[in-house]
Amino acid sequence: MRALVTGGAGFIGSHLCDRLIAQGEHVWCVDNLHLGQRRNIAHLEKSNAFHFLEMDVLDRARLGELFAEAKLDAIFHLAANSDIAAGSADPELDFRLNELTTTAVLETMRRHGVTRLFFAGTSAIFGEAHGALHEDFGPLAPISLYGASKLAAEAYLSAYAHLYGLRTVVLRFPNVVGERATHGVIYDFLRKLDQNPRELEVLGDGTQTKPYLYVGDLIDAILVAWEQSSGPLAVYHAAGVGETSVQEIAEIVLAATGHAGAAIRCTGGDRGWPGDVPKFRYDISRLQALGWRPRRHSTDAVRLAVERIKANGF
Repeated sequence: MRALVTGGAGFIGSHLCDRLIAQGEHVWCVDNLHLGQRRNIAHLEKSNAFHFLEMDVLDRARLGELFAEAKLDAIFHLAANSDIAAGSADPELDFRLNELTTTAVLETMRRHGVTRLFFAGTSAIFGEAHGALHEDFGPLAPISLYGASKLAAEAYLSAYAHLYGLRTVVLRFPNVVGERATHGVIYDFLRKLDQNPRELEVLGDGTQTKPYLYVGDLIDAILVAWEQSSGPLAVYHAAGVGETSVQEIAEIVLAATGHAGAAIRCTGGDRGWPGDVPKFRYDISRLQALGWRPRRHSTDAVRLAVERIKANGF
């Protein structure tokens, strides 16, 4: 397979590049380094099967040139702004990096006859829906610009798949944790403790509870969905077993860093920032039917992520 990974120097994208190269695929990694980091893929650059280009997916002329030169078979589209709070502060950010990057990729695929696409979806499209969220749940009412832009992107994916013969796989991610993360609760806690080891600020009241999945397990889920799916558009959910509260994560981070005696100070309110969904839960039975199983409980994924982030730096 000759695959393009957009956002390939980012947290999840770089882990996907690792796995694809290990499987013997030829990988073109594109990243504008907005959130991605060159160090995440530096170890791959010695491989003749790996090619990195620092470029913006929104540059359609360069993207088209890449498609023509690389003769791509498949696209894994992970380029996005995944920082919900940053998107709320800059209303144009999610529109450009989530929605417009997707339409740029889709139109370039159509023009160059590439028909296989993977898309990184999100639970944020559901807003504050309750219960175990099934893939066909609706109506959808996102409460963040991130969720709105990802929902709009999914609509374009569906239309292109049915109009132009694309085979598209959407995997809606949960909260993903692990080394190379550039933001998120664990990353934020570690940075705050660096600045003040005596007190850890927790946004919200600490009761926000979500399913966390270790990044390696997510890559397993991506590849199972990719390899086992059929039809023009297949949508799946992935998550770890159970959920973990922000308060629990704070306690895990404090214990792992030798700051168990530090005070935890909650800022109050039921969420960390406007647009944050304090609780959600996935129905993952559709992906399980393809043979994927989460290997870790959500809390075990958090513990492993803290260990790996500490070991690898942040």
